[in-house]
Amino acid sequence: MTAITLIEAVNKALAYELEHDPNVVVYGEDVGVNGGVFRATDGLAKSFGEHRVKDSPLAENLIAGLAVGMSAMGLKPVAEIQFLGFIYAALDQIISHASRLRNRTRGRLSCPMVIRTPYGAGIHAPEHHSESIEAMFAHVPGLRVVIPSSPSRAYGLLLAAIRDPDPVIFLEPTRVYRLMKEEVEDNGEALPLDVCFQLREGNDVTLVSWGAMMHETLQAADELAKNGITADVIDVATIKPLDINTILNSVHKTGRCVIVQESVSTCSVGSEISALIAENALTSLMAPVVRVSGYDTIVPLYKLEKTYLPSKQRILTAVQQVLEFA
Repeated sequence: MTAITLIEAVNKALAYELEHDPNVVVYGEDVGVNGGVFRATDGLAKSFGEHRVKDSPLAENLIAGLAVGMSAMGLKPVAEIQFLGFIYAALDQIISHASRLRNRTRGRLSCPMVIRTPYGAGIHAPEHHSESIEAMFAHVPGLRVVIPSSPSRAYGLLLAAIRDPDPVIFLEPTRVYRLMKEEVEDNGEALPLDVCFQLREGNDVTLVSWGAMMHETLQAADELAKNGITADVIDVATIKPLDINTILNSVHKTGRCVIVQESVSTCSVGSEISALIAENALTSLMAPVVRVSGYDTIVPLYKLEKTYLPSKQRILTAVQQVLEFA
């Protein structure tokens, strides 16, 4: 096996599905000739032809609407929005049509489409290129929201997303695109959707995160271990539907939970997880759940970017807070 980056894992998953499923079509701004703004689709147009890997106009509403139409006619479109902050123009097609097609047709039609988009801060880009608005999509019935945090999970989860019969929003953390490498076997084996991945086991505290923030969370777990504090570390991976049972089982064991997210705190995915823990595991808690989040503001320009993003130290401070509560 070859060690590859997350962006290379995305490319390999797309290539595998294009090769093995003639109904898969990839398209978006600059994904064809140029191979994508981050090179996620590099070489795919040359390998599979411009009728399978197509450049689109700079029109996000058209990209999403075309995906709905293609999927209704039996194709499996994988559309790219160049940055998540540009997706607002496409929300009408995603929310009013893609998410509702199965319900609207009483199951006669499904909508097997994937919208891939880079998201998150940490690459010194302006605010529309840096947003974490996963909670907005998690709020919409009928959408599945998936966020990989490593090359192996990007490969396996993207395969699963393309094979899913319903619409999937696939958010790729730009900060992790080339941050790390993993050995990933290009064998077409998908990972399960709708489940959390438990990356570490411990007894003192539960750390919950997803996407790029998994890396600071794991660094914090390493630092805690040096002081004899062991942590369950959970990668949520599928934000919607949420595998709350894995999180609850961990909280029942540790009694303490810190949720780490890049997005703003207000009405966030972390807020939902915290509420579900309060509803279902209150008697197991030995301290209130703490959220470590970005701030309720527009993502700042790069000089303040590190101040905005949750750091390892902020996570450690939160863990100390829950450990010292009682």
